[in-house]
Amino acid sequence: MKPDVQCRNSSGNVHGLNCPALDHIVRGRVGAVEITRLFDTSLLGETAQTWLPDFDRQRVEAHEHWLAPNHYDPESGRIFMPVHSWIVRTYKHTILIDSCVGNHKERPGIPEMHQLNTHYLKRMKSLGVDPEDIDFVMCSHLHADHTGWNTRLVNGTWVPTFPNAKYVMSQIEHDHAERLAHGNVPGVPAWFTHMYNDSVLPIIEAGQAVLFDDTFELDDTFIIRHAPGHSAGHVRIELSSNDEHGVFCGDILHSPIQIPFWQWSSRVCENPAQAAQSRHDLLSFCVENNALLLPGHFEDPYIGRIVDEAGTFGIRFGW
Repeated sequence: MKPDVQCRNSSGNVHGLNCPALDHIVRGRVGAVEITRLFDTSLLGETAQTWLPDFDRQRVEAHEHWLAPNHYDPESGRIFMPVHSWIVRTYKHTILIDSCVGNHKERPGIPEMHQLNTHYLKRMKSLGVDPEDIDFVMCSHLHADHTGWNTRLVNGTWVPTFPNAKYVMSQIEHDHAERLAHGNVPGVPAWFTHMYNDSVLPIIEAGQAVLFDDTFELDDTFIIRHAPGHSAGHVRIELSSNDEHGVFCGDILHSPIQIPFWQWSSRVCENPAQAAQSRHDLLSFCVENNALLLPGHFEDPYIGRIVDEAGTFGIRFGW
């Protein structure tokens, strides 16, 4: 078992458990709804050229002044991607958006996610939330860095981490993941089967899953819509309160580089062209509604408002 994951500051320096970033509380509001970031781990070492096959360094140079140093390091070419959840408190419910990597998970071939031992639940408690407080877990998609804390290991058995929660996921996404995990599909990595078996199937068997076909609405606050491409049933989670808007985008975007260069999909997107269209639709929605963008993998300051900059997209970071 690995020790608690290290974290990295914006200069690329690695810290241990006392890294101040672990205690840095990011909290704000959309209307009357409170939103808090919950950090789990970081994905280190990937270069932009590897992660984004269409990456063009010359085109990106004009954006380095705002991408560096937190999101992109021009010298090494690395991009920085933390893995975090969002805790959302409405007048009625407490919701967890995506559940990161999790502890003790078999993820062969992905060392940044394999057999971790992080303090995710301790950090959650420090934010004033216990697992029993979560009413809904909303899954943007079913990949290893977005489902891991769906379950935890208790006496050798994977059980739901949030015993009182309904776990909301796309029926399309679930069926696709189930087929990849158990359908003898060539080329499916071993970690994916482990992910389905330890982080999705126990939720189904516990009767805590809510699978939806088209859209899912919660109260007058949330509506979940399909935004496929990164995966077959990927969704975006829209939030509205007091005429203000936000959208949790999962892996529609991995890096701010993909805001001006929305056409560039990652190497792990199942359908790159479809992913690019979903990204364009998302960014257009944000501009039209002045919606706060809440990604799953942006570094500090983590969030922002999308703006139209002479026919392309830009971002103004912050609440």
